[in-house]
Amino acid sequence: MLSRLMSGSVRNLEREYLCTVRLLDDTEYTCTIQRDAKGQYLFDLICHHLNLLEKDYFGIRYVDPDKQRHWLEFTKSISKQMKSQPPFTMCLRVKFYPPDPAALKEEITRYLIFLQIKRDLYHGRLLCKTSDAAMLAAYILQAEIGNYDPGKHPEGYSSKFQFFPKHSEKLERRIAEIHKTELIGQTPETAELKFLQKAQMLETYGVDPHPCKDVSGNPAFLAFTPFGFVVLQGNKRVHFLKWHEVTKLKFEGKTFHIYANQKEDKKIILTFFAPTPEACKHLWKCGVENQAFYKLEKSSQVRMVSSSNLFFKGSRFRYSGRVAKEVMEQSAKIKREPPEIHRAGLVPSRSCPSITHGPRLSSVPRTRRRAVHISIMEGLESLRDSAHSTPVRSVSHSDSFIPRSRSQAMDSGDGTAVISDETYSPSDSVLPTPVAEHSQELAVSRQINGAPCSIEEEKESEAGTPTVGDVTELGVDSRVAGAVQSAQLIT
Repeated sequence: MLSRLMSGSVRNLEREYLCTVRLLDDTEYTCTIQRDAKGQYLFDLICHHLNLLEKDYFGIRYVDPDKQRHWLEFTKSISKQMKSQPPFTMCLRVKFYPPDPAALKEEITRYLIFLQIKRDLYHGRLLCKTSDAAMLAAYILQAEIGNYDPGKHPEGYSSKFQFFPKHSEKLERRIAEIHKTELIGQTPETAELKFLQKAQMLETYGVDPHPCKDVSGNPAFLAFTPFGFVVLQGNKRVHFLKWHEVTKLKFEGKTFHIYANQKEDKKIILTFFAPTPEACKHLWKCGVENQAFYKLEKSSQVRMVSSSNLFFKGSRFRYSGRVAKEVMEQSAKIKREPPEIHRAGLVPSRSCPSITHGPRLSSVPRTRRRAVHISIMEGLESLRDSAHSTPVRSVSHSDSFIPRSRSQAMDSGDGTAVISDETYSPSDSVLPTPVAEHSQELAVSRQINGAPCSIEEEKESEAGTPTVGDVTELGVDSRVAGAVQSAQLIT
């Protein structure tokens, strides 16, 4: 007992912690941080390592021991935010998607955004119609392998690449056809730029989905994009609120409310239910930050907000950082020689590989699933139903800045739009809190969904990523093994 207390005391007195951050190309940046180091210090280290100046679009994501995802707050101590023991494992991800990624000043920034959107496509977060999917995949091919060469690229070469959670032979042939005939001569830089321009026009661009249920008990995905708040159900966008229409976001327990004023002073309240109170709070904080970033003119306009109608009750939170308009103005002032970009090319990635050597999965989801994840429907089983309706006062705001072509494409009157030929169902990695109380039901569901039934099978299917068992066999501290397990959650 005494030895355990002493070891805990020694651990708490450690003045330095090891921290590993997985980057967008799946390389890792490892550093040592002081016990009282704040999130901003770590973020600045990473940006310096990447030679990145347009850094306000990015953030650091981590997963707590309860499998809940979080964004690292830069104004707070890292060690106080992390509920796990060091060493800490996190990931660099795009936090605020640029409204017009092609307009970014530096190519290094565009390249990192390209890697993120390619990852979104791979995990099913960026869902689109088949014709758009084929074009996006062809741009990735051109960027990574260059011009079609019959000597290097035999028949069926596109089938060796995994661009989506699932795809058919017909789609593979269409991807190869576009790559062979329409993209000859494009440099990686040009192909990536065209990819960004195409992706930016899609309804699911910038979507980081939060699984919820509506008041009728129907599964839905909520997301905050550069253009506003969206709700996705089935293969449709069923709600879209521009940022200037959103007047308040609040939550209580698992219940999330969004208040808005639409045309002709029409006041609406949308209510949804998250899997857990922690997931609901994360959803609310994401909404507060996105609204401040895209809606406000200056960071000086940012105010502390409360999760409740009563300011002294509930959670309080304040976005810290520059807003989108300031970021764009600052980017315009950048004057330096473009930094060298080291593209990943065909290097296999542990969580988002372009090239795979396994069999094609044309009608069921990929079996490469993480042990800590469950199917989306399972994750939604624990949500409760309710209804809510209260008045909201009218507030007038100036319109958000949206590229003209994108604004015209999104304006569909009632906010509904078909986003894809298939149901929006991103991979299990988007679930903030897996639920696994009913092991038998879970096993059956995994078999139906084409996923491995046992944890060991899932660990083995995680290509290129060491499992906890592998790490322990190598003689690494068990805390490192836990960090590896947490890293597998972040996509």
